[in-house]
Amino acid sequence: MLKPAKELFNLPEDIVYLNTASFSPAFQSVETAGIEAVKRKSNPQLKPSSDLFEPVTRLRKLFATIIDEDDYNRVVTIPSVSYGMANVANNISLKANDEIVIVEEQFPSNYYAWEEIANTYNAKIVTVKQPEAPEDWNANILSAINPKTALVAIGQIHWANGIIFDLKAIRQATLKYNALFVIDGSQSIGALPFSVKDIQPDALVCAGYKWLFGPYGCAYAYYGPYFDNGKPIEQNWTNRLNSEYLAGLTKYESNYKPKASRYAVGESGSFIYVKMQTAALNEISKIDPIYLQEYCNSISEDSLEKLNGFGFESSDKSLRAKHLFGIKIPEHINKDELKAKLEANHIYLSFRGDYMRVSCHIFNTKADFDVLYDILKRSVNG
Repeated sequence: MLKPAKELFNLPEDIVYLNTASFSPAFQSVETAGIEAVKRKSNPQLKPSSDLFEPVTRLRKLFATIIDEDDYNRVVTIPSVSYGMANVANNISLKANDEIVIVEEQFPSNYYAWEEIANTYNAKIVTVKQPEAPEDWNANILSAINPKTALVAIGQIHWANGIIFDLKAIRQATLKYNALFVIDGSQSIGALPFSVKDIQPDALVCAGYKWLFGPYGCAYAYYGPYFDNGKPIEQNWTNRLNSEYLAGLTKYESNYKPKASRYAVGESGSFIYVKMQTAALNEISKIDPIYLQEYCNSISEDSLEKLNGFGFESSDKSLRAKHLFGIKIPEHINKDELKAKLEANHIYLSFRGDYMRVSCHIFNTKADFDVLYDILKRSVNG
């Protein structure tokens, strides 16, 4: 069992931060790495040209390990989820009336790319709505996959309420109809168990500033064999073969680096970001997601059960993640007043429609959820 470790962060003692799903705080080691990297900017003469490549390779290897992928060449660092999805969309051709399956209220970065290619090819987006009973959602997704399905694009969990999707069953359904399977892991990778070997998606794209604790402006992608010979959305010199040999850069190279490397963003060797990302993944690598799920459940379980008793309902824990979940706000509660009351008491979480989205990690404790419970109870009792 994990133990609380707020001392690894610089969070103020008087706040309850339950919003990692929006922005993670920095491990102290990540903050230190960033400060040291900024200081090195003052002495560029000390930076070897190999720093453009070798630290990035180490970072890719770290992320490959986290997603259980043996070949780091299938992993690439990118600036955002939308960038990673754009590379996917850039290498897909559809037929008229092909279908792209998504779920209701999917995050925009995992929607707009599919909207664009659907319009380009006169294809159709099929949105699987959230059912009255959350346990029916996976069955409804599987029912939506049929011979017309060309692509399924989905998260490992729903970003707003934490409902877990059955990726393995969905992958099998897509294989049956030769459809692509693209996963947005932004709200799960690093916090929920995941294995590329087990799921075998065609692509996995993941923000790096949430559950992977990197700086804002970093992300990661895994691209499977379907994309090995694809065309990247930008042409930068570092994703070309032999770009490490700076003296020969004007001997223009028509070949890309192998596999996912071709999809690297320009300036992927960002000296500051890579240092911070590496420090963050080193910390995350020490935390087994299975134990993190157990820990998050142990600190939230009692308060959630009591909250259910007076109208602040959450889904059954067997259906949702434990690090991120939604708490439905009773209809008679004024959301704006509730939000103001939480902020006045230094409780930070997100509001998504009729739900509060709560997300926790090792810097949280049961005492944080006791405080949340107390404020929500008072909001009901006036």
